[in-house]
Amino acid sequence: MVTTHDYFFISLKLLGSLGLLIFGMKMMSEALQKMAGPQLRHVLARMTTNRLTGMLTGTMVTCAVQSSSATTVMTVSFVSAGLLTLAQAISVIMGANIGTTLTAWIMSLGYNVDLTNVVFPAFFFGVLLIYRKRHRYVGDFLFGIAFMFLALVMLSSAGKAMDLAHNETVVNFFASFDTGSHLTILVFLAIGTLITGVVQSSAAVMAITILLCSTGVLPIYLGIALVMGENIGTTATANLAALGAGTQARRAALAHLLFNVFGVIWVLCVFYPFVNMVCSLVGYNPAATDQTALLPVVLAMFHTCFNVTNTALLIGFIPQMERIVCWLLPEKEQAGHQELYLQYIQANLVQTPEIAVLQAQKETAHFAERMQQMFALVRNLSKEDDEEQFDSIFQQIKQQEDHADQTEMAIARYLEQVGEGHLSDDTKHKIRQMMREVGELESIGDACYKMARTIRRKQESGKHLTTHLQQQLEAMMTLCDEALTQMNIIMKGHRNEHDIRDTYRIEHDINQMRDLLKAENIHAVNDHEYDYAFGTIFADLVGECEKLGDYVVNVVQARFGI
Repeated sequence: MVTTHDYFFISLKLLGSLGLLIFGMKMMSEALQKMAGPQLRHVLARMTTNRLTGMLTGTMVTCAVQSSSATTVMTVSFVSAGLLTLAQAISVIMGANIGTTLTAWIMSLGYNVDLTNVVFPAFFFGVLLIYRKRHRYVGDFLFGIAFMFLALVMLSSAGKAMDLAHNETVVNFFASFDTGSHLTILVFLAIGTLITGVVQSSAAVMAITILLCSTGVLPIYLGIALVMGENIGTTATANLAALGAGTQARRAALAHLLFNVFGVIWVLCVFYPFVNMVCSLVGYNPAATDQTALLPVVLAMFHTCFNVTNTALLIGFIPQMERIVCWLLPEKEQAGHQELYLQYIQANLVQTPEIAVLQAQKETAHFAERMQQMFALVRNLSKEDDEEQFDSIFQQIKQQEDHADQTEMAIARYLEQVGEGHLSDDTKHKIRQMMREVGELESIGDACYKMARTIRRKQESGKHLTTHLQQQLEAMMTLCDEALTQMNIIMKGHRNEHDIRDTYRIEHDINQMRDLLKAENIHAVNDHEYDYAFGTIFADLVGECEKLGDYVVNVVQARFGI
């Protein structure tokens, strides 16, 4: 007879096992992302050419990382970064729902097979690999698997120790529910949704459901109702992650919710025939009382049949789903401080560091584009004679300089936040590179603003450069624009596809032009074409152009890791 005192300690063991299960899955997922971070990004970005390949990609990635939430958050991040369209994201999310059924099968296995034969070898080899720097992420992955399997063994042990099948209070409590009533099914569906939304882990709730069913106290119909609720509750992770993100990211998260809600609705319409069909597939009789060992398998089979059927029904209606979520979440004018400067970064999507780094790379490349646009305004300012138009362009440049300062700080803070996590060496190196890049890009903005102020001094002096020197200055600015163009080409592409010597060549031409213009400026002052004070204005313009060229070289060197 199990006493109240025993139940207390068994409950602690149960809670600890659930915590270990969540930790093991998280550790395994993060280790895999570190091992295959760039490859994982490329798989998601490239293998979504149509709805079928998108679905298969979502299934494959989720089976690998053992977390539909991780795949969905990655997908939402990709939509936010502009790497996936909404239609592609919906197909990946559908696949993620199929991939997550593997978790249920592993858990059902834990209640029918002794997993300790796998746990201890995994711990042993995991420790050996963790202390080898080159293979430490493989060791983390093995540790994650070991923790997950150990948790399943402990859950099974705790379930047997509780002996709920002989606890009259628990048996009578669940027996009091009418399993033939749709109202009861809806109540348990709501409970499953609520608990999963709070716990933020469908795996943990699935483990509890399997535990209760395996003891025989929870009827299969109620267990399946909980599983249906878990499918809705698990969408909370992506929706919370996308809460402060862009409209497209929120649409992707909403599509995930609508997909699962639609599935639950049609299953409720044919609930009992569908569940009975699933039971017959595994040879289980819902009216029997001596087949409790099959209940975990029934739950896993239902989870698979539900998600596969739901995907088969909806995969042909992705364009319609896209139109529905676009109608429910129309595009709005972005408000707020951060959105003013950032286009791709969403700070609340930092849960997946490898993807967060990709977002930062996209944002940094966008920052570089804006700096070239700012320099284009400076060139226009140097040619403008109309006073009102001159003032308008100058104010635009001043505003761009303020935005550059804010962008640098926003990207740097984001990278610091990402850097606080457990990252691969490759990701840490990329973060250091980007920190250098954004600092040098902000310096380009400073150089542009200083040029604008110098041009305004020239305008206020009422004097003009000779036609020859104006042409030479324009040639200098053309070289600077070429340098910025080359920088942006490198920032957008892969560094292996480009040659840094092109940047060095342009920088060399800028330096030669600077020496030539300085010499001509001295001659013009000596020949009294203009006074010394005006000559310093011209020299300052040339000097800032040369500094801008240096900053461009620094950005490109940071990009190449030099």
